[in-house]
This record gives sequence, structure tokens and C-alpha cells, in this order.
Amino acid sequence: MPRTTTLESPGCPPLRAITFDVLGLIKVTEARSKQGGVPKVVERWGEPDASRCVVSASINDRNVDPLLAVARKSGVIELLSPVNGDIRVSLPNVNQTDVPSQEDGIVGLHLFKKQSSDSSSRLCTLLTCTTKGVATLRSVTVPKSLGDSTFDDTPTTWKVCAAGNVLCCKVDENENYAVFGGKGVEVNIWDLATHTKIWTAKSPPKNSLGIFTPTWFSSATFLNKDDHRKFVAGTNSHQVRLYDISAQRRPVMSFDFRETPIKAVTEDTDGNTIYIGNASGDLASVDIRTGKLLGCFLGKCSGSIRSIARHPNLPVIASCGLDSYLRIWDIKSRQLLSAVFLKQHLTNVVFDSHFDDEDVAGSVAPMPSSEQNVDDEPVEGDDEESPPVIKQKKKKRSKSRSLDENEDPTSSSKNKKPKKVQKLDGEDEGSHFAKQKRFKMSQNVDKDEEEPISAEQEKPKKSKVRSKDGKSKKSKKPKGESIDV
Repeated sequence: MPRTTTLESPGCPPLRAITFDVLGLIKVTEARSKQGGVPKVVERWGEPDASRCVVSASINDRNVDPLLAVARKSGVIELLSPVNGDIRVSLPNVNQTDVPSQEDGIVGLHLFKKQSSDSSSRLCTLLTCTTKGVATLRSVTVPKSLGDSTFDDTPTTWKVCAAGNVLCCKVDENENYAVFGGKGVEVNIWDLATHTKIWTAKSPPKNSLGIFTPTWFSSATFLNKDDHRKFVAGTNSHQVRLYDISAQRRPVMSFDFRETPIKAVTEDTDGNTIYIGNASGDLASVDIRTGKLLGCFLGKCSGSIRSIARHPNLPVIASCGLDSYLRIWDIKSRQLLSAVFLKQHLTNVVFDSHFDDEDVAGSVAPMPSSEQNVDDEPVEGDDEESPPVIKQKKKKRSKSRSLDENEDPTSSSKNKKPKKVQKLDGEDEGSHFAKQKRFKMSQNVDKDEEEPISAEQEKPKKSKVRSKDGKSKKSKKPKGESIDV
């Protein structure tokens, strides 16, 4: 069972995140300013099916007619609308090898943002890579109206490795180069225009004990959008390596992070900071120029982190993984802003950077008028209702003070207690003394000394009556004199 704990989060700025899980469901989570920045699931696309597990996703979040590409476990690629989830294009599996699709599934998918727009259609380019190292470039024509689309019958295909299994694939910001790596596959960079390999890494030497670490890359990303020569790769042996293809083939810098495999690496917009997540749920930021750990994000996840996304405009990142939580983090303070439980194991998360909270506010335009009327009524009634409430509180306080502080008589108690003294004149005094004598006869001597003390503390005003009664103890005739008076 996932760890579910009560979270007191300050909330996050207005944003829209799209997550993908192992059952093929696509869920849209939005945080709106009117709701206090608490993210909530607003839409769910698809039906649960394990064979349709989403293994990779890519978004082209342009302002006009955005597109979302999704690669399924069965090898099918779908192009959807990230606005309403409508499927625009469904591409069949293009597997030119004899290996079944379950063993040679898609591990990398990229939807190119450089598109040639037309008045009636839009041409899209997709890059996919399978586990066995088969990279494919294909073009798809997506009409603006829903209907059948046409795709290139002769996609460009090449092999990025001779042996091993590819586990990570990443395209640079300018979409001219791609890096591939995996288990038994050294990281290498290919030119996408000419489909040629331009650089291959060299295995690091043996350590001081003579032990050779096998090649096993699990994630990779480019550092700077303007420079494809520097990139970072995470390994299964919990190492983070920085490569510079203009300097050497071996890592320029390498450091260990915790003790579990690195599962996700994402670069920051400044080009100097990276965010890494491992299989034990640790998330941290590192200055890659010096290899210094800037700090870990507070609020440890309870499962393996599989995807990290950096918002292009807001200073937040999103992480998801096997604990079924979508978490939004603040970059500067490294604190958890909010967490949403999504029930299934999550595989990927992307941001919709063009989400506008004002559109949501415009759709709820008639509500503020009624809210203003409701708010105005209490304002008028507060002047009338607030004084009685204050008076009641004062009365309760005066009563409590008169009960707790009998030794300090107030002005109100002075007016009340003399009335009680007047009522205790005459016959009431005699009955009072009779009760006291009977009480003294039935109690011990020790208790006789305690009772008058307690009576004096409770009723200090009756001491005058007792002083008068003390004179009358010698003779009972003064009772008549008190009656005449």
C-alpha cells in the first residue's frame, strides 16, 4: 500500500499537468487560484487496460492547436489533443524486426515542435526508438478537422546500437541531435538530419580495486538548449556523469547519489542545474558545474521516481513515480507545494505551459454577482449583531469572575449581597444557628475548625451577621430586639 499521510501544503500557482500511468489512463490535473492553488483531477481520458500502458509521452504545447504524442506498450502511437483528449491520429506499430513488440517496445518518443503549418493541415514529425535500438523518423499529416490522416509510408529507420538494450532517448532543444544509451549501450549522439553517429562515449576505467562497472544508462538529458555538446546521464550504479563531446570521450565529471539507480534526470532552464530522482524516492538538485549537491527536496517520496518535468515559466517542477502521487515542488525553497494521489503507478508527466487561469475565471463569470450579494448581507448585519455578542461575552465573564473571585467583591456584587443580608434577618438567623449547632455536634473537632473557615471564604459578607450573633449567644432575647429593629 502507498504511504498516505496528511499534508499541509501552501498550494501551488495556477498550472496544468498531464500524467500517464501503467493502465493507459491519461489524467489532467489543474491548480486554480480561486481554489487556493490546490491541484485536482479535472479530466480522465481512456479506459483502464494494462496492454495500453503508456511507456513514453511528448507534448508540443504551442498556443494554437497543440498536440500530445503517446506511445503505448503494444507499440501503437497516438496523437491526441491535450485540450479535450480527442484522438487525432492512431499509428500502428512499425516494427521491422522479427522480435515481438513486447520484447522490443518503444522506450523513447519525441514530437518535434518545428512544424510546417498549412491552411488545411499540419505536418508532424515523430522520432521513436525501441529497446533493440531501432530508431524511426516518420511524418504524419494531421488535418484540423477530425478524420482520417495520412502518414509517410516510408519512414526512415536506422540502428543506434549493435547489441544491448536501449533504455533512454533524448532530443536536444534545437531538435538537431539525439542521445541514446542503455544496458550494454554506451551513450552516443546522432545527427538527425543525416542519420549518422557523431560521437560515442568510452567506458570509464576500473576503480582502485580493479573492479569494472558494467555499462548501464537509465536516463539522459542535454544541459543547455543552445549547446548540444554537454549532456548528463544517470546510471544504474547510482552515478551521475557529465559528458562534453568537445573535450573527451570519458566523463568530465562523475559523482554518486545515494545508493539506488538513477531513474530520472531533467535540466533546468538556467543550463547549470539538474534535477535527479532515484529508485528509492530521493529527489535533489545539483549544480553540474561543480558537482555540488544544492539540496534534497523536503518530503521524501515513498516509491521510485520515473519522471521529472520542469515548468518552462513557473519556478516549479513535477515528479511522479510508482507511489502513484503527482507532486509539485518549489525550486527555490525545495519544499513540497502539493501532492495528488492518482491511484495507479505513474510513468510520465508533462506540463501544459499555455494553461490560463483567466479562461476558467471567464467561464464562471455569473458567480461573483451572487457571491457579492451574499457577502454584502453579512456586512450590513455585522453592525447590528456584533454588539449583542460582545455583551453576552461580558456577562459571562462577570459571572465567572463573581464565582471564582468571591473574595474580591465587584460593584455588581455589592448591590446584590446587601439584599441577601436583609433577607437573612430575624427568623432566618435562628434557623441558621440551629443548623450550625447540629452540624458541630455531628462532626469531629478537626472538622469543626475547618467548616467555619470554608464558610468564611465562601461568604465573607456574613461575618457581620456572625459578629452580631456572637453577642446574642449569651442571651436569646436579642432576637426579639432584632425583630423590632
